[in-house]
Amino acid sequence: MRPSQALLKSGRSAWKGPYFVPFPGLREALTNHVPIKTQARSCTILPNFVGVRFMVHNGKDYQPVLVTQDMVGHKLGEFSFTKKRFTFRATKR
Repeated sequence: MRPSQALLKSGRSAWKGPYFVPFPGLREALTNHVPIKTQARSCTILPNFVGVRFMVHNGKDYQPVLVTQDMVGHKLGEFSFTKKRFTFRATKR
């Protein structure tokens, strides 16, 4: 498999190609709109993942990620945040 130039801008070498995990229910997920649960946060998003809904593990629970065309070439873990936002609340006295 020869990766396209859009996928080669990552830090991985060109002869290895993009890192991805084969998802067995990918075709079923496209037709039935069923999310795919995965813990593979380092998996590169390929062009055939567009339109698929993933449930990406963030360390505690699964976050829904809908793959769009702009996400191709990025990693799945970039769209499932692992840390909560800090909000400062003053204590009452």
